[in-house]
Amino acid sequence: MWKWEADGKDAKAVIIIIHGAMEHHGRYKWLSQMWRSSGYHVIMGDLPGQGMTTRAFRGHIDSFEDYLQEVRGWITEAYQYSLPVFLLGHSMGGLVAIRLLQEDELDLAGVILSSPCLGLVQQPSKMLDALSHGLNIIVPKFRIEAGITPDIATRNRDIIEEDMNDSLYVTKVSVRWYRELVNAMKQAFEDIPHFQDVPLLVMQGGDDRIVDKKSVREWFNYNQCSEKQYKEWQQLYHEIFNEPERESVFQYALGFVENRLKTLGYIV
Repeated sequence: MWKWEADGKDAKAVIIIIHGAMEHHGRYKWLSQMWRSSGYHVIMGDLPGQGMTTRAFRGHIDSFEDYLQEVRGWITEAYQYSLPVFLLGHSMGGLVAIRLLQEDELDLAGVILSSPCLGLVQQPSKMLDALSHGLNIIVPKFRIEAGITPDIATRNRDIIEEDMNDSLYVTKVSVRWYRELVNAMKQAFEDIPHFQDVPLLVMQGGDDRIVDKKSVREWFNYNQCSEKQYKEWQQLYHEIFNEPERESVFQYALGFVENRLKTLGYIV
């Protein structure tokens, strides 16, 4: 886990960023700096089996609960600042945030979900999906190609080039990881009534080639939060905070956060 403090004297709040599948915290330098320069502390880490973690086999987890337990530690650390806390989860990180808010009662000022992983555009074949059940029992660490390349995640050529040369980028995932992801997505829909009533912003890439935006919209429509917003960014790919239009995406997220702080009585 890493902490970056806000530029200047007084911080307004704490932003906890949860990264997506295959990636790591280092891919969020631009976003972290944008939050810091706007007056926010940032907390982030690498999820188990990804990035610089060595606690688990790369691309593997024993349980989706491993992710939830890791992020609980980040939230506990954020509380030490005695400031409002916001969760920002991208893709699988968005799914982690959802499952956390269905399992725990957290003291959060708001939640931002960026292209949350609630369904996949490209599904494995029925045969491979069926085989994964048996392999999950016999050889859960057996790894397969993830099938996700940088060019389908963003249109930003600079980011694509960086990712192609990123040694921390995970390219293979275990059968157990896949089964746990599928189960978590299913649980995210089944437990919609248990999702904590917290101000929610969902932002989705309109031309997402990884996450099924129809599933995201369906989950949002059934979500029972008393204060929620949905924003679809037309023509943007999956990684909306890496797209050429990312300045506008960030300003929209910043507006959500600062409106929440005003509602809570903080001077922004």
